[in-house]
Amino acid sequence: MTDFTEKYINPFTDYGFKKLFGEEPNKDLLLDFLNQLLKGEQGEIKDLTYLKTEQLGDSDVDRKAIFDLYCENEKGEKFIVELQKSKQNFFKDRTVYYSTFPIREQAKRADWDYELKAVYTIAILDFVFDSDKNEPKKFRYDVKLADTETNKVFYNKLTFIYLEMPKFNKTVEELETRYDKWLFVLRNLNRLDRVPDKFKEKLFEKLFETAEIAKFTPDQVRSYEDSLKYYRDLKNSLETARDEGKIEGKIEVARQALRKGMKAKDISDLTGLSETEIENLK
Repeated sequence: MTDFTEKYINPFTDYGFKKLFGEEPNKDLLLDFLNQLLKGEQGEIKDLTYLKTEQLGDSDVDRKAIFDLYCENEKGEKFIVELQKSKQNFFKDRTVYYSTFPIREQAKRADWDYELKAVYTIAILDFVFDSDKNEPKKFRYDVKLADTETNKVFYNKLTFIYLEMPKFNKTVEELETRYDKWLFVLRNLNRLDRVPDKFKEKLFEKLFETAEIAKFTPDQVRSYEDSLKYYRDLKNSLETARDEGKIEGKIEVARQALRKGMKAKDISDLTGLSETEIENLK
């Protein structure tokens, strides 16, 4: 088994995120996280059901969507949970587009009065939007349809929550609530070498046990290694793109990313080049 310098998985890898939140045996972890995130308006979510993450358009030519996590509570309300590792030019547009799928799938034939169940889109970000850099202490953004004059919520069944995790810098000693603890875990899990005293309760002990790499099977280790490599390659390519800053630099970054097997869509998000331009580089 490969030796890792980290004891626990990185939640910002695809494998790590789905290991913690996307498996049926760990559904209680996702349930508690969502309850802490949404309890101000949602009340207590009693149960969740995982739904199919691949969403198809109305026709073969429509673009499909693949969610990181998609689930439904006991009231029929839908929750999309997305992990975004790097900046994407139109990420906010993407989250709005994604929200249309759980809206449309509620449509009923015949005599339907258009009543909808609430849809929540939660984006956990490993970056900060450029427009938010002047607000270093504000890491959570709750977005609803509101009247621009009164700022009152006009429609409360469509909610977008963005968590800019690089801004969350509380230490263990500063954690006051379970919500704080969840954000700390997301930000720092792979940096820890033991379970902090504040986390010695049943649910978080389960999380740390689930995340401990030494307890993985050889197949799980290989899957995590592949996911971690992809995450690191994406980060390294992003830093290179920032350093270069010119079209020649972007093209070179795109070539390097293609050699590493990254998808054209991810390279497009990373560099700003179109997918057609990237395909031409092949």
